[in-house]
Formats: sequence, C-alpha cells, structure tokens
Amino acid sequence: MEEEKKTEQAAAAAEDVESSVRKPKCLFDKITVSFYSIVCFVMSMLLTVIISAATLMRYILEMDLYGYEEWIKIFAFWLYFMGAGYGAFAGTHVCADLVQSYLKDGFLKRFILFLKCLITLGVTMLFTWYGWDYLKFGFMGPLGTGVAIPRTVAWRIPLWTAYLSIFLGLLSMCYYFLWDLIRAGKALFTGGNK
Repeated sequence: MEEEKKTEQAAAAAEDVESSVRKPKCLFDKITVSFYSIVCFVMSMLLTVIISAATLMRYILEMDLYGYEEWIKIFAFWLYFMGAGYGAFAGTHVCADLVQSYLKDGFLKRFILFLKCLITLGVTMLFTWYGWDYLKFGFMGPLGTGVAIPRTVAWRIPLWTAYLSIFLGLLSMCYYFLWDLIRAGKALFTGGNK
C-alpha cells in the first residue's frame, strides 16, 4: 500500500516539473520539429544498424562491408545538422552562457544576452553562407559547370546529399536564432517586461 502511494506521489511530482524545452506553437514549427525528429530518429537507427552490421561482419564473419563508411558519413551529417536545427528551436544547443548564472537581473544582463544572440546569429549566418557555397559546389562541381559533380569513391553517391543537410541545418539555426535575437531585443528595450 505504501509503495503505491510513493509511486503515485512520484508520478504527480514528475507531472509538476515543467520542461525548459520550447514546444512548437505555429504550424511551421510543428512541421519542422516533426521533420527534425523523424530525420534524427531514422538516421540514429540507420547508423546503429550499419555500424552493428559492419562490426558483426568484420569480427564474427571476418568479411568486409564494402563502402559502409560513405553511408555512415552522409547519415551522420543529417543526424548532426537536423539535431542542431532542433537544438536551436528548443533552446538546448550547446552554449557557454555564464551570464544567466552570475549576473543579477537588470539592464547589463539583458544587454549581454542581446549581444550574445546578435553574435550567435552573425556567426551562424556566416556559416550558412559557407553552407550555401558548399551546396552549390556539390551541384555544380569544381568547374562550376555541373559536369564533374563530386561523388563518393565506392558507391558514387553525389556529395550534395550530405551538403544539403549542412545548409538546411544552418538555415534553420539562423531562423531560430533570429527569433532568439528578437526576444532578447524586446526584453532589452522593454526593461524585461512582457
């Protein structure tokens, strides 16, 4: 009887805890977050299966899984960059944000947060530009004519398939970092009042 009460109390306590992860509100966010989630899940499963199969073949069957590294790289790019897009949406991307911990609420803290968001957006926009150039290179090749499109060595997979994930991930990061900048700007100029 006591164990049931403890279990019920633990379940009630777990429901009371609010997640710090943003929830999608508009249709665009729901679609993109669903896309990120599906891609990350599928790529994680594919990576697990392929790496397990390669390990099984190499060490148990003493055979080689021909060209699996090429698939691993492409799937890993999709996993990493769609995960980065989701992290930018949810506000859970990696950052060394000591401002939240050490500064008291006030103008200085809001200004530094705004500056952080501005720099983050600027750097992400720069890398998005590089990602766009990389994607164009994948489609057009080194001569810019579309004749010598870069491909993997073994399976001849066009490399733009991996470059597309880089560009889409960085583009979505720019979009969500722009919203973070707008929120930080509103907080800065309204004195933190909503």
